[in-house]
Amino acid sequence: MGTHDKLADGKGGWESAIFGGEMMRRMEACYRIEHGECPVEPRSPEDVDNLIDELLASDRSENTAVLHSLERALMPAGVPDHELMVGADGDRQVGVLAFMDDGNFVSLGADDRGGEVSYSIMGNMTEFPERSEIPIMLVRQAVKEFLSSSEKRPACVEWQVPEIW
Repeated sequence: MGTHDKLADGKGGWESAIFGGEMMRRMEACYRIEHGECPVEPRSPEDVDNLIDELLASDRSENTAVLHSLERALMPAGVPDHELMVGADGDRQVGVLAFMDDGNFVSLGADDRGGEVSYSIMGNMTEFPERSEIPIMLVRQAVKEFLSSSEKRPACVEWQVPEIW
C-alpha cells in the first residue's frame, strides 16, 4: 500500500489514511491567529513533524497549538469534548503537553526549569506546572500517537494532574 492511500472508514464520510500500516485519523490544529477561522488538518506523521517544526521556529507568542480529533463527537453546545495542547520551545528543544477530556492532565518531565513554565497560543500566555516539559522527540511521538488513536490521551508520556490549572 502506498504512503498516502486513503480509505473511507464508514463514519459519515470521514476519511482515514494508512501510513506504514498505522491508521491515521483526522484532526485539526490551531496555532496561528488565522487558524481561528481556518484550522490546519495534519494527516500524516510528516504533517505532525511540520507542525512541531513550525512551533519550534515560532515567536514565543505563537509556540503552542490546540488539537482536536475530528473523529470524536461534539458536545451538545457544538464544541469538542477534548483538547490536546502542544507547546514547543525551539531554544531549549523541549515541549509541553496538556490533555483535557474527562479530566485535566499535563505532561510530567524529569527536569524542573527552576522557574515559570509558560507557552503562548495566538498571543495568549498559558502557564504550566513545574516539571511539565519533556524532550521534543517525545512531544512529536505523543502527537503522532494522538493522530493515530484519535481519541485517547497518548500513553507514551507520563502525565500529572495539575494542582491548580
